[in-house]
Amino acid sequence: MDAVALGESMVTFLPSRPGRLADVPSFDRAIGGAESNVACALAALGHTARWVSRVGADGFGDHLVERIAGYGVDVTSVRRDPARPTGVYFRTAGDRGTDAHEVAYYRAGSAASAMSAANVDLTAVRAGRVLHLSGITAALSGECLDLMRELTAPRPGGRPLVSFDVNHRPGLWRDAGGPRVLLELARGADIVFVGADEARQAWGLHGGGAVLDALPEPRIVVVKQGRGGATVFDRNTEGLEDGDGAATFVRAPSVDVVAHVGAGDAFAAGFLSGTLRGLPLRERVRHGHLVAAAALTTPGDLAVPLSRHHADRLAALDDAAWGRLRFGPGRSPFAQAPKEANTP
Repeated sequence: MDAVALGESMVTFLPSRPGRLADVPSFDRAIGGAESNVACALAALGHTARWVSRVGADGFGDHLVERIAGYGVDVTSVRRDPARPTGVYFRTAGDRGTDAHEVAYYRAGSAASAMSAANVDLTAVRAGRVLHLSGITAALSGECLDLMRELTAPRPGGRPLVSFDVNHRPGLWRDAGGPRVLLELARGADIVFVGADEARQAWGLHGGGAVLDALPEPRIVVVKQGRGGATVFDRNTEGLEDGDGAATFVRAPSVDVVAHVGAGDAFAAGFLSGTLRGLPLRERVRHGHLVAAAALTTPGDLAVPLSRHHADRLAALDDAAWGRLRFGPGRSPFAQAPKEANTP
C-alpha cells in the first residue's frame, strides 16, 4: 500500500434546506471521517490506499464500508463490532468553521471508540509507505489513545512514515489534558499538519517558528494559515543547524468557499500524494492547496474525483499565474484545463 489511514468514520446527515436542526424536515445521507477522507482522496489521486477502523454490524456500517470502498480504498481490515453501533452525526447547512452552524454527534460508545492494539490488525496498519493518523482518534477513548501511542512510538526495524494531523477538537476531550496529549503524539510523527489557529488554541503558540520549536522531532511540519496559505518546515534539508527547518511559504489560490468541511483532510491528502511521488516541497504544498480547493467548493466532506494530470499542470504554473487562480462552486481545479480555471 502507498498509504494506510486509521480512524473513525461516521454516517453524516446533511440538511435538505437551511435552518435549525429543530426545523429541518429531512436530511441527505453522506459519509465523513478525517482519516477516511484522506484515504479516499489519495485513492482518487491514483494511489493505493487502505482504511482501517471498526464499525457496527448495522446498516450504517455497511453504508460506510461500501461508500469508502467505492472510492477505490482497501477496506478489508475494517472490523465489525456486533455490540457497538456505527457513529452518526447531523449538521446544519452552515459552515462548521463559523458559529453559524449546529452539529449533533451520536458517537459515544461507537464501534470505532473501542479500537485498541488488541483488536486492530497492526500488520495491516503498518503495511503502507505512509501511515496517516489524527488527533481525533486519541480523544475517543483510553484504548484509542493507547493505540495511537503504539503507532507513533519508535520500532526496532523501522516503521512507515507517520503523518499526523493535529485536528484539535476540544469538545471531544473528557478533560483538560487534550493539548498535552496532542503535542506528545505530534512529536512522535514524521510529518505534522497543524493550523496556526489550532496551535494558538491548543498550545498557546504564535507563529510557525514557535510551533517548530515545540516539535523538535518531526522531519516536516506544515503550519496551515487558512486562506493565506501554508508554511512547511523541512528538517531534511542538508546543512541546517540541529532543530532548524528550511521554511517554504506557498500562497493558497482564491476560492469561493461553499463549506470548509473536509478541506484540511484534502490538503493533507494532496501533500501526502506529492510526498509519495517524491515531488519538490513547493509542489507538494501546491497539490495540498489544489485538493483542498476542490473540497472547499463542495458542501460535503469529499470532493469530486480528481485528475492528477490537471493538478500537475496547475502545480507547475509560474508564481504569477498561480496567484491568479480562482475557484468557485462547480469549478473544480481538476475538472478543466488550467487556461479555463485560471481567471484574472
